[in-house]
Amino acid sequence: MTKALILAAGEGTRLRPLTNHTPKCLVPLVGRSLLERQIETLKSEGIHDIHIATGYEAGQIEKLGFDTSYNEHFQKTNMVESLFSAIDFIKHCDEDLIISYGDIVYNPENLNKLIQSNSEIALMIDKNWRELWSLRLDNPLDDAETLILDPDGFILELGQKPESYEQIHGQYTGLIKVRHDKIREFVECYLSLDRQGTYDGNNFHNMYMTSFLQILINRHWEVKAVEVQSGWLEVDSIDDLEAYEILHERNQLDYFYRA
Repeated sequence: MTKALILAAGEGTRLRPLTNHTPKCLVPLVGRSLLERQIETLKSEGIHDIHIATGYEAGQIEKLGFDTSYNEHFQKTNMVESLFSAIDFIKHCDEDLIISYGDIVYNPENLNKLIQSNSEIALMIDKNWRELWSLRLDNPLDDAETLILDPDGFILELGQKPESYEQIHGQYTGLIKVRHDKIREFVECYLSLDRQGTYDGNNFHNMYMTSFLQILINRHWEVKAVEVQSGWLEVDSIDDLEAYEILHERNQLDYFYRA
């Protein structure tokens, strides 16, 4: 069995005015919310125990009937804080755990590849990222992050500012799996961190997820790339939504994601 935790606490300021009174995960993509699309995909792969970490406009998510945790500091914290606002849920997870950002969608076959991985930590990595980034940005390198793999597909480095495309073997997509027998250590690693420390230039409460994953890598965890070729989208801005809607109208969106 597998459980899922969706991180949906953010305000989505780059999606305003759509998020003026609506959480980011409930913004529609081609007529259906990002959250609805994620849940449908999770359930299609047999994952029905779904927990949501909320923050901004939490009540709109809570009334959907899912178990939730609340990041009360969502306005001034980052993704790791939202993740561990659900620490009680994570602690009691005896199954493999899927962790997903709330502003992405993905096709079932990509999720299935992640589920099938037996690594301690598995990350969905898009090898075709440059085409998607070129759709969203004038210069893909501006918003990309480093991701360096060893010859066996394990991740050595991620989340830094790249100097060239050679430092990008793919892009981390925001979809993670933690193996069931590593859940306790996953939590213990977080609890062991220095609350007064600095993590890639951010304080503890504003730590990026990639910074936390790099800590695990540096502590010799096996963090494996589950490589995909497209089959997912990130919705970060109004420009993203408009680009995807235009592709859908032209019957071209399926190349990136089947909406």
